[in-house]
Amino acid sequence: MDNHPDLETDEGRRARIYPIILSEYDPKWSQWYAEERTRLISLIGGENIIRITHIGSTSVPGMTAKPTVDILLEVAESVDIEDLIAALPVHEYICLRQQTIPTVDRVIFLKGYANTGFSERVFHIHVRNPGDWDELYFRDYLAARPDIASEYAALKRRLLNAYEHDRDGYTTAKGEFVKEHTNRAREEAKSIIKEESRPP
Repeated sequence: MDNHPDLETDEGRRARIYPIILSEYDPKWSQWYAEERTRLISLIGGENIIRITHIGSTSVPGMTAKPTVDILLEVAESVDIEDLIAALPVHEYICLRQQTIPTVDRVIFLKGYANTGFSERVFHIHVRNPGDWDELYFRDYLAARPDIASEYAALKRRLLNAYEHDRDGYTTAKGEFVKEHTNRAREEAKSIIKEESRPP
């Protein structure tokens, strides 16, 4: 992680003060997203943004989730990433650069990480070029299938005890479930498109 005055740098202490927390669904998460979306547009400029989307478990009504609002921010390929970074106030947004994150993200911004722990509102903002992203399929699949959403919530609760202070391990442990159902969601989407494209 990049050094930042508001992000604890000692890995052991960081694991303690930024633990995995699971909460029952809270309707205010969608309001937090809407307000942060407005904030990002005002800072970056709507002309530079292709799409902003609420992703992750907080975007699925009824879903147990970490109370962290994930936002997918798709920007035009012409946007200079250094200009974008400079547009976001450093005292609000912690920037993680590409060398420390998955390559699909140009950068990730964290918001709500104080050096004593989480603030009331916490955001992860994933900055990418426009694309056909897995997170959108998985979100919509869970929203349309309460039974699968319940399975996912139960899995997260089971993993909490083992991975409360290991965010990477927690994410990895969920990986097979997420991959399986994302693939199913993509296949279903293909089937729908194929059906709709048939002549009457």
